Amino acid sequence: MSAPHPQLTGVPVLETARLILRAPAPRDFEPFAAYCAADRSRFTGGPLNRDLAWRAFCAITGNWVQRGYAFFVIEERASGRAIGMAGPWCPEGWPEPEIGWQIWDPVDEGQGFAREAAEAARGFAYDVLGWPTAISLIVEDNARSQALARRLGCTPGGVFTHERLGSCAIWRHPAPGTLADGGMEAYA
Repeated sequence: MSAPHPQLTGVPVLETARLILRAPAPRDFEPFAAYCAADRSRFTGGPLNRDLAWRAFCAITGNWVQRGYAFFVIEERASGRAIGMAGPWCPEGWPEPEIGWQIWDPVDEGQGFAREAAEAARGFAYDVLGWPTAISLIVEDNARSQALARRLGCTPGGVFTHERLGSCAIWRHPAPGTLADGGMEAYA
């Protein structure tokens, strides 16, 4: 008897010039767990041991089931590698819906992948989910994400204190309809 191949169904696939944003799959857990164990995950709730990384991974897939949206896995088209996550996110206790992103390995930083994925995720949140606004919560000493928020056209808009992350800056995304392309950003 063969083992089942679990699959999260009903999750759209977003495609950009260099990326595919898709549902998390069991094969994505190992690179996600490696990211969660690394110090670089301190800006997104880590470091976490494998048990807690598994719970976080399942919370993401569960958010798809419970809310109809969550982080997409970012897959690089050229290599087929899962390199991070980005997407609409609003777990219990969040001040309002956000667009979040994470690149799992430093080798994939500085290439514009996070921006490309975040723009596609924001377009999805505005155009498909009908969000009238979005924020990004960024831990105050995460300079890379703050710089990306600025490139995305976000403006600082207050502070949210998170139980585990501490003080997070609220970065407000431009409203739908104010983006140069009307909001249908980088996805097909």
